[in-house]
Amino acid sequence: MERAKIRLCVEHPLGAGQAVPLDPDQAHYLFVVMRLEKGARVALFNGRDGEWTAEVAEAHKKRGILVCVAQAAPQLDPPDLWLIFAPIKKERTDFIVEKATELGCARILPMQSEFTNSARIRQDRLQAHAREAAEQCLGTFVPPVEDLQPLSKLLSGWDTSRRILWADEALVGPAETLASLPPGPWAILIGPEGGFSPSERAKLRDLPFVTPISLGPRILRADTAVCAAITLWQIGIGDWQ
Repeated sequence: MERAKIRLCVEHPLGAGQAVPLDPDQAHYLFVVMRLEKGARVALFNGRDGEWTAEVAEAHKKRGILVCVAQAAPQLDPPDLWLIFAPIKKERTDFIVEKATELGCARILPMQSEFTNSARIRQDRLQAHAREAAEQCLGTFVPPVEDLQPLSKLLSGWDTSRRILWADEALVGPAETLASLPPGPWAILIGPEGGFSPSERAKLRDLPFVTPISLGPRILRADTAVCAAITLWQIGIGDWQ
């Protein structure tokens, strides 16, 4: 069976013969924007049950029902990699969340440092961007996006069994080869555009579970650094091998 081109992330359980009710926004997208009719096929995923091909059983402007026909792809979870980053301008923060989802992060944690440009975020809007990114890239998992929290609070409650890979902008030079990193859960830390403060840098360097790395011979913008660091980790010890 050919995979449906239109994909939708839902909360409902998925399985053979399972009916999936649509909320008003989903119904509007499918039946008003995309102009689907009864009998059309849609790909559904919920982050647990893989991707399922479903047929439109009822189609209305503000409601509808899809029925699962067959599983199109198994559940594919990302490796146990988290992203910690300092929010920047809105469009570029959106980009970071989208690319972290596409590149295979399991959790996204915005943090506020002394030099962070944005004092607040819209967590619900960023979560929606992660969901849309998963729909576009044929993913079956949507990483949760946490609310903004101070770096000091994040580090004070950190589970030290999860090591942190810190992209240190001071380490300009050859990019690191990460294949020698130990296995286990990891997080990538990307600082604000102005870098971390001297006191933050000193604290990070004193933490035994933090590993500073270089991302190459040029200082990267924060959103570029996110993509570069995730790529290096995925190639080294992630699921791109």
